[in-house]
Amino acid sequence: MPLTEEKKSLDIAGATITYRIWRPGKHRRLLVLIHGMASNMSRWSEFVENTELTKTWDIIRLDLRGHSESLFRGKIGLREWSLDLGELLDVERYQDCVVVGHSLGAQLAMYYATHYPSRVAGVCLVDPIIYKALHARDKRIYHARIIILALIRLVRFFNKIGFKRKNLPLRDLWKLDIETRVAIEKSGNMEEFVAQYSSPWPDLKQFPIANYMQEMIESLRPVPGFTSVKIPVLALLAKVPTYTDPALTSKILSEIDQCEIVDIHAYHWPLTEKPDETREAIESWCHKNF
Repeated sequence: MPLTEEKKSLDIAGATITYRIWRPGKHRRLLVLIHGMASNMSRWSEFVENTELTKTWDIIRLDLRGHSESLFRGKIGLREWSLDLGELLDVERYQDCVVVGHSLGAQLAMYYATHYPSRVAGVCLVDPIIYKALHARDKRIYHARIIILALIRLVRFFNKIGFKRKNLPLRDLWKLDIETRVAIEKSGNMEEFVAQYSSPWPDLKQFPIANYMQEMIESLRPVPGFTSVKIPVLALLAKVPTYTDPALTSKILSEIDQCEIVDIHAYHWPLTEKPDETREAIESWCHKNF
């Protein structure tokens, strides 16, 4: 990790939020990097290690409440994560930021920009999950959220009376991504890669069950009003259909006045599959707009 990236933690509303901040000196424009579902901030390690934005930007990446070193077994969701992000900006003395999020992180970026517009100067969405563009299978999951919420309450009840895993392993997702790319290069088997990264079982080995179910709902939740934002937006859209229809996603996001859409030939994980292309697109957009 870069020597000037400092690991810090912040106690907020019953949880300890762990994050890393790159700030070599005086405050500069801030980039906030948000991971996806059942993920953690190490998903962005490769980006921070290689990006030229460290020369001119401050960068924060965090484990969202309920994830990895920010472990929390209570209520989590877009609202709770937004409140945490606002508190984090206050503590680190930033008025606003540019938010970059992948998948669930893109949902949070859209929600935060819609509900706290004064605190967001721009948004980058890495293969966002737009509800209207979801495949029918995933829409059915969201429609079943009342049942899922009942299961969440049941699991959390058992957690409170002591039935829970006390030690959940931390995952280095940068290491996993590197190993995955090597395996893909050797075998050329993309189906195996998609099966591995879309399967819930590896995630559930290191992630609380109730948290996973809450995130499943939040990752599919519509974010009304986002297409009306008046800030620069970059959408990096994976061209290989995984959870959504890329063409429909592009059509919906094109309604935003200042939206730049960049297609990346990848499945839902451009940071894993095309890290350099993804990084360079974010850098170019930042240089042009800020």
